[in-house]
Amino acid sequence: MPYIKSTERGQYIEAIEEIARLIPTDRTSRPGHLNFVISLLLQKVYGPSMRYADHNEAIGVLNCAALELYRRKTAPYEDEKIASDGDI
Repeated sequence: MPYIKSTERGQYIEAIEEIARLIPTDRTSRPGHLNFVISLLLQKVYGPSMRYADHNEAIGVLNCAALELYRRKTAPYEDEKIASDGDI
């Protein structure tokens, strides 16, 4: 999980819960909706006049979020599947 103080997390929970509720569960449309929400959030945070440093920062955040998802969720899932189904 991205490491912000626990006292700062609560301000986001309600809004994130609402957005998550609006995202379709259909696997064919969910990626587009998630991409739209993430892209619009970045646009709102950085504004219309993004400079190179802003692009660099945003891409770094997205890359770290992907790595965090892999480390915390995907790798353990893969380990479970290796244990249950065998390795390559």
